[in-house]
Amino acid sequence: MRALRAFCAAAEHQSFRIAAEELFLTASAVSHQIKQLETALGERLFDRQPRALKLTDAGRAFADDLAPILEDLDTIVERNSRKANPVNLRLSVQSFFAAELLVPRLPRFLADNPNISISVDTNNDGSDKRDKSADVSIRLFSKPPTGVVSDLLFHLQLVPVGSPAFYDKVNVVAGRITSDFPLIVHDVRPRGWQQWQKSSGISLPRDPVTIRLNSMISVARAAEQGLGAALMPAQLCNAWFDSGALTPLFDHELKAGDAYYLIAESRQAETPYVKTLRKWALQEFGGDR
Repeated sequence: MRALRAFCAAAEHQSFRIAAEELFLTASAVSHQIKQLETALGERLFDRQPRALKLTDAGRAFADDLAPILEDLDTIVERNSRKANPVNLRLSVQSFFAAELLVPRLPRFLADNPNISISVDTNNDGSDKRDKSADVSIRLFSKPPTGVVSDLLFHLQLVPVGSPAFYDKVNVVAGRITSDFPLIVHDVRPRGWQQWQKSSGISLPRDPVTIRLNSMISVARAAEQGLGAALMPAQLCNAWFDSGALTPLFDHELKAGDAYYLIAESRQAETPYVKTLRKWALQEFGGDR
């Protein structure tokens, strides 16, 4: 097992030295373990060059086969050592995502992983910001963040919503909204409605009343109270739609240009508990929808 782990680390980093640092061994110990493995397999796994280390074709195939097996073993060991090794993960999430997607699904994760505790910090920071004090963050970025391990969850799409009573009063003639149509604007996206108008081909009323708010939960509550139409993340609105508190006003959704990413520092990302959380988050939230 030590040789297999040493091989996987060396294959990932293309370096005996970095693999040794990760495994708290010496580079010569890693090299020796891999030579023993090559002897047992009867295959050369690496091309050793003076300034480079490269996988052979056999080494690459072996790494592809071996990595998921070791990951499953880590999960099994983790699952069977929970009582002895409790862990707390610090998770930083923007507040609306936490309320609408994360918190309703956390009970299943905690039930499946009783040795993991989670501390959730929520705030309303805008795009392209991450909490460096957290083990894992789920935040909006306009492009994949650099210098960290990032998992794309989904690209954000905005849908016009309002209360059912507001929906009943909406009137459109020849592609223009002719009814009273106050706009609820989230400060993070001051030009959101203009962008939706351009992409949808539906014209907003001239000089509509505008209500500006600085948090998405305030935007949702204002729309729920019938104060106007709001642009809300389509992927985060299901509970509001299911309850009947809000309803889509139009089918067209605006592609916002940013996306939710789960991010972690490189060393943290490969620890068993963080890998468990990453895998779960991709299953629960991953994929454009």
